[in-house]
Amino acid sequence: MEKCYNLALAIFLWLVSFACFAQTDTAQQVIPNRLNGTDQLTKPYVILISVDGFRYDYMEKYEARHLQQLASKGVEADALLPSFPSVTFPNHYSIVTGMYPAHHGLIGNTIYDPAKKSRYNMSNAKAVKDPSWYGGIPIWTLAEQQHLLSASFYWPGSEAPIAGLLPSYYYPYNEKIPIAQRIHAVVEWLSLPEEKRPHIINFYFPEVDHAGHRYGPDAPETAQAVHFVDSAVYALSLAVQKTGLPVNFVFVSDHGMTTINQDEPINLSPLLDTTKVDVAFNGTIVDVHVRDKKEIKAIYNVLKAGEEHYRAYLKKKVPSKYHYGKKDDRFKRIGDIVLIANAPYYFSIKRPNPGAHGYYVYDTPDMKATFLAWGPGFKEGAHIPAFENIHIYPLLAKMLGLHYEHHAIDGKMKVLEGVLKN
Repeated sequence: MEKCYNLALAIFLWLVSFACFAQTDTAQQVIPNRLNGTDQLTKPYVILISVDGFRYDYMEKYEARHLQQLASKGVEADALLPSFPSVTFPNHYSIVTGMYPAHHGLIGNTIYDPAKKSRYNMSNAKAVKDPSWYGGIPIWTLAEQQHLLSASFYWPGSEAPIAGLLPSYYYPYNEKIPIAQRIHAVVEWLSLPEEKRPHIINFYFPEVDHAGHRYGPDAPETAQAVHFVDSAVYALSLAVQKTGLPVNFVFVSDHGMTTINQDEPINLSPLLDTTKVDVAFNGTIVDVHVRDKKEIKAIYNVLKAGEEHYRAYLKKKVPSKYHYGKKDDRFKRIGDIVLIANAPYYFSIKRPNPGAHGYYVYDTPDMKATFLAWGPGFKEGAHIPAFENIHIYPLLAKMLGLHYEHHAIDGKMKVLEGVLKN
């Protein structure tokens, strides 16, 4: 009974994170006494937009006409390929660091770190603001290190002083600020005197992901959310255009969305004794940390024998294609045993929502995300093949004239070098 209760509690806390993700602080945070370096004043401007859960085919499927028009003036990829696991926090952070999740340390929306004996959860404000959870150097930190100012209207990691630095201007995550006010804030940033004006701005939309989870990717509510974003991005582009600044837009999503089997959730309660393990549960992937390492094999054998609609791996045996095994585990946060669900099945103790993500993109194409880019720095009418999201970081650094000498990133500039005019 106790082990079932403990597992249920772990899964419940993970499910609650979707509802608790919003915080209540709506005030802008400004780091005082920051100025652009004199050699940075002529650098381009980039607005990096993420629409959570905007699947690669939504623009056509739901006739997002404004986005289609903007894409026609710039670059469109067949798809953007998320890193594994294809969940929100790891992939947003991969986009801005150029690293796979196991390399930058943010391996899930929920993480257990055995060395710290603590958990990271996207609804835990204290953990979200703790820089020790974040490896790599996100693009805004890279910019600030080189005296190029940055701003963030929500982005995983942007509320933590990574490498000792926060964006010059940022908002703690909440969903209470209306879109008109958010657009106005961007215009205000771009209207600051040039020595105080941010050159890289992050801007995030949660609506499409919320609708996809609650109603499924084919629901009218998801179409409505796509149309909302379509109109909002168009309004943002028009408002920014009025500033007269040479602003480039990069539009991405972190993952897609698929319809799952709600009737047959994968319930691990009969198989896991939570008096012996610590579990990090992310819906389509479960990391099992065994407290007594002598018991790893026995616990693995139980999970392997119960394998139905999922695959069980010892960490050292996780296939290299996932970039999620022992050799990739730089922060020692991957479980001793890793369980990976087979789409359309999902780990849950109750009937799950109709839409989900987190699967390996090459096995589940619905995980494919979106990449568009337009503005004075990009070629016009360019169509490129699908590519992994780790390659966006070197593109952003190239556009902003930023150099990086920290630990080698996974992304390569050569993948996207052809999208820029110069």
